[in-house]
Amino acid sequence: MNKVKSKPIIELQDVERIYKLGEAEVRALNGVNLHVNKGEFISIIGKSGSGKSTLVNQVGCLDTPTHGKILLDGVDIAKLGESDLAQIRGKKIGFIFQTFNLMPTLSVYENVALPMGFQDYSGEEIEEQTNKILALVDLTDRAHHKPSELSGGQRQRVAVARALVNNPEVILADEPTGNLDSKTGKQIMEFLLKLNQEQNVTIIMVTHDDDLARWAERTITLFDGKIVSERKHSSKERKEAMKHTAI
Repeated sequence: MNKVKSKPIIELQDVERIYKLGEAEVRALNGVNLHVNKGEFISIIGKSGSGKSTLVNQVGCLDTPTHGKILLDGVDIAKLGESDLAQIRGKKIGFIFQTFNLMPTLSVYENVALPMGFQDYSGEEIEEQTNKILALVDLTDRAHHKPSELSGGQRQRVAVARALVNNPEVILADEPTGNLDSKTGKQIMEFLLKLNQEQNVTIIMVTHDDDLARWAERTITLFDGKIVSERKHSSKERKEAMKHTAI
């Protein structure tokens, strides 16, 4: 499938996020301008406290900016109420976290199906889609296991499946390989790359690993809440990074 990047799917315009700690103010994001095209794969790097997670929370409709605009498919999500934001999160965005964030009392099947329960799907549609996604991540035989009965790599694949079950246009991956061994981490990266290249899913990945960052088409570096550099990666550079990622 040829990737289509006809227009920006995400635009941040002069975004600031200020938190108040007592009488002090912390400027987590400071005048951020960024556009992400549909079907693009970008990585975000920066030291702890640079604003990476705050940026992801803004794009993911988990938080709203103090100032500025965030456009998702042309809609300024900074102006929406919590109910509308929840609908966008459920339909357009999939989240993958370093800590998996699975429900320990639910089975693999139930964890993956969970996001569909908050949308307008029939029981038959939920069953069909959940089974399809479990097959995609090769977890059909673990459908009725609890997360505690899985390896770290399997749990992250459950998290990936849960992120995909609503067919999101955008996946936000916050250190998706952080709790995995290097071999399993590379498998997860290969799966994300396949989704990006074959299904045109837009991926924004936060990572501290420079080699993983170069899997993306473009790397954004944050420092003190500002974008301080932006670098595009050639096909050759990306292939070299994939080859040299530890296994």
